[in-house]
Amino acid sequence: MSERLQGKTALVTGGSSGNGRAIARRFAEEGANVTVADVREDPRMGGEPTHELVEREGGAAQFVECDVSSVADLRAAVDATVEAFGSLDVMVNNAGVERQLPLEQATEEDYEWLMDINLKGVYFGSQAAVEVMSEQAEGGSIVNMSSIAGIRGLANSSLYCTSKGGVTNLTRQLAVEHGPEGIRVNALNPGFIETAMTMEDGETAGGILDQTPLGRAGQPDEVADAAIFLASDESSFVTGHNLVLDGGFTA
Repeated sequence: MSERLQGKTALVTGGSSGNGRAIARRFAEEGANVTVADVREDPRMGGEPTHELVEREGGAAQFVECDVSSVADLRAAVDATVEAFGSLDVMVNNAGVERQLPLEQATEEDYEWLMDINLKGVYFGSQAAVEVMSEQAEGGSIVNMSSIAGIRGLANSSLYCTSKGGVTNLTRQLAVEHGPEGIRVNALNPGFIETAMTMEDGETAGGILDQTPLGRAGQPDEVADAAIFLASDESSFVTGHNLVLDGGFTA
């Protein structure tokens, strides 16, 4: 088994379920120590908590309760990671939510809820990570979870597209700003990925899948494979990039 993250430490927000769970497990398989930061310990789809599963599979992991809309929680999660494992080499700002509403139906509360998690969480999660990584000799890698909604419009998704568009361009900006410190910043832009959260909206799933050349939904493990590439030294000359994983939907 390869160990592309051997000796590294990673923090994965939203790591209890879906893409975050797959990323945390995959990172541990590749040798990383992992902090699973989430508002809930139990997976959305049920089953064993991610950190316990990682430990049972032979990895090193911990769970930290973290609401990414809280800057204090994000900083506490970073501090807990450094305290437990001695460094923060990879920050995965994965936690996110979705709410489909036409523009005219969206309320200020809807806007603030979604932006606080999807965009504010990424912004201040990156800030907390940079403060640690900038003091490390080897810098670090930040992987943000954007979406195809960050590079094109989708029906009834003005809130979601706005938040993910912000993540897409924030990724570019942070790469420019912190490259001199040895910090690489990239994003994943998935299309429809089959998770407990996305499968709750069958109408959206059908619409996207009908237009996907590969004719199927993506799987969390496929997102995790791409995250490994961006987190590891295999992408050592890649920064400011938004990597699309959509089965050809935006082609």
